[in-house]
Amino acid sequence: MDNEKDPHPSQQKDHRTDAWATKFVDKTASWQQKATKGKEKPPPAGGLDETPIPDAPPGYTLKFIFHRATSLPMADINSFSSDPYLYVQLNTSLTSRHNKDPYMRFRTPTIRRSTEPVWNCEWIVANVPSTGFKLKARIYDEDPADHDDRLGNVHVHVDSLDDSWTGIKEQGYKIKKRMGSKRAYAIRGCAAMFSRGLEMSGTLIISVENLGQTSVGNNGGRVWTVGPCAWSRHLSPMIGRLAGTKEPGQGKEGTKTEQYNFQANQFQLAGPVPPPLYHRYVEFKPFIAGMFTAKSLRGRILNRALHHQHSRIYNYDRTTVYGSFPSPSKDMSLQFLDLIHYDHGGRIFTYVLTLDGMWRFTETGKEFGIDLLSKHTMHSDVNIYIAFSGEFFVRRLKNPHREPCEEGQETHPATEIEEGSSHSDPPHDPAYYALYIDNDSGTYRPSAKLLPLLKEFMQRNLPGLKVVTLDCGADAKKMEKLKQEQRERKKKEGKGTVFLQQDDSSSLSSSDEEELEERMREYNQEHGGGGAGEKGKREKKISLKREIKESKLRGWVHGDREREERETREDMQDGGNGMRGEGEVTGENGELTQRDGVLVSKADGAVGEGEKVNGK
Repeated sequence: MDNEKDPHPSQQKDHRTDAWATKFVDKTASWQQKATKGKEKPPPAGGLDETPIPDAPPGYTLKFIFHRATSLPMADINSFSSDPYLYVQLNTSLTSRHNKDPYMRFRTPTIRRSTEPVWNCEWIVANVPSTGFKLKARIYDEDPADHDDRLGNVHVHVDSLDDSWTGIKEQGYKIKKRMGSKRAYAIRGCAAMFSRGLEMSGTLIISVENLGQTSVGNNGGRVWTVGPCAWSRHLSPMIGRLAGTKEPGQGKEGTKTEQYNFQANQFQLAGPVPPPLYHRYVEFKPFIAGMFTAKSLRGRILNRALHHQHSRIYNYDRTTVYGSFPSPSKDMSLQFLDLIHYDHGGRIFTYVLTLDGMWRFTETGKEFGIDLLSKHTMHSDVNIYIAFSGEFFVRRLKNPHREPCEEGQETHPATEIEEGSSHSDPPHDPAYYALYIDNDSGTYRPSAKLLPLLKEFMQRNLPGLKVVTLDCGADAKKMEKLKQEQRERKKKEGKGTVFLQQDDSSSLSSSDEEELEERMREYNQEHGGGGAGEKGKREKKISLKREIKESKLRGWVHGDREREERETREDMQDGGNGMRGEGEVTGENGELTQRDGVLVSKADGAVGEGEKVNGK
């Protein structure tokens, strides 16, 4: 039939409108290609920031010496004592590259059970401007299981500096009690009622030496820490158990053991950090900016969680180990190797280098629970700007006189070499080791072109140690191969090891320890002084510790919100405007809550009226 449809449309003749449609599609595709040519999607904001340091004349190098304190209040009612430390912030009139750059800060070691602590700690800072400085020293009582009580403040103001300024010679400053813990001073007052020798007002003794003008050429636009190169090691068996990280040890009869113990490390490197090393967080997700600035609801929650995580990872307690070196040396390189256990275990570390040269690092890996949140954000304590970040590991070299990348050079892990870590103690000479360090950080995405500057800075601070830099982009295959060899070594050296679970007593405060001892005495009396056996005593002690911690935690969580509200109100009363960096939000009656991190919050207030020293 004539009107019957052809069952094979492909055999029909093309209509002229088909040709027009084809030309139209081709034409629009050509227009779209021309419109999008050279307009690729821009990368997310952040990463390398090339903002120069503001110009300023050279300043002066000052040595601050924190000698001692007298007549401090008693924060622990059971021991009638405190565990005091100083946390110092230096403010100057210099303009920073960004108003969110971190402040210059310094922390002393903790002195145990003393109301008359002697620190004798030095802090050398370069390029303090001729317009002077304001030093804000806060005294705290360390209490890792709860929150650190503020014991008082001291403010030192110097209006101007010049070559004739002779400094401050062991001058005593009255400790202001207004922002101190009322509970601690109430205990001190009760004790003073029964002892005429006790004074209610404490004193902090400080010296400041003028070491002369800083030699920095024409650019004096920033201050930095010269020394000492202080380090600290923070241990947490509980976090180690959760994260699956272990620490090597020696058991009975020389057997190799490992115990669950998470280790966080801090190392102050000698400045200045090269100025181009300046990176901002990358906004690769919409919520990232809110996380760093704490402006959105989601951002505030994440910011709070990361501050809390940082304070728990870098928690100061009785197991914290301190040390320092006057300047970079081979002994300092050996101390770094000791912190990372030389080339034992194929460990890989995550690190952050702050703008003032504080190097923070912990072991990391796929099994590391901290991957649930940003590793580098946690290490930086949610700082918007840092110098550099990434990962590193250390390998032992067969030939200390040859470079790691030379042909024929063997390294451990990867190959078994004589006197390797799996056979005997490693040699205590940094020339036998190479530090492989990269820029593998999605949070800050450090620029690969600055790796040579990072290498130079690390070699200057770790004399004798060979440094190899890896670009996570251009050297991706090589970097992954090396890290895979590290992981395989970790699995291999972990076989046949006896694992011990260490008791997490470090999180008990002094008053908690007194309570634990009292309850253990009652337990021993009930069981006839040892009839329960050593095993029963250990189990009872662990049970009592758990009860004490849980009771503390319940009280801590219950009062946390009220304390935060009072923190802001009380510190804002410290009034006034001054140099950049003045004013911090702290806790109830001067208490610093560790839940939000160790001494991290900032407000728009300023320090109160403090002692003034003539600038001449």
